[in-house]
Amino acid sequence: MRGLWIFSITVFAAMVVVTTWASLDANVLVGFQRLLADRWGVATLFDAYFGFLWFWLWLAYKEASLGRSLLWLLLLFALGNLAMAAYVLVQLFRLKSGEGAEALLLRRTS
Repeated sequence: MRGLWIFSITVFAAMVVVTTWASLDANVLVGFQRLLADRWGVATLFDAYFGFLWFWLWLAYKEASLGRSLLWLLLLFALGNLAMAAYVLVQLFRLKSGEGAEALLLRRTS
């Protein structure tokens, strides 16, 4: 699990840094317009958002609350991999001592 902690923290930190760096160059809406003007930009957006939906399917399975899973869906669509890393970090933080990948990946019954 240590590797997953390190990876999730690295992704979270990298996304904060690169998002801040990009925001200093241009407003997110300007960047979005540039992205939509390029076919590969559109293809990349489709790829990213379908990836967010795949991740959300697991998240929705894991979460007991429909409201909480829908909130995470909004966060995924707004923040992308930053939200994905945050969700995994929350799940890792909730693990009890000695719990492994099964407890991380599967829905809690209690």
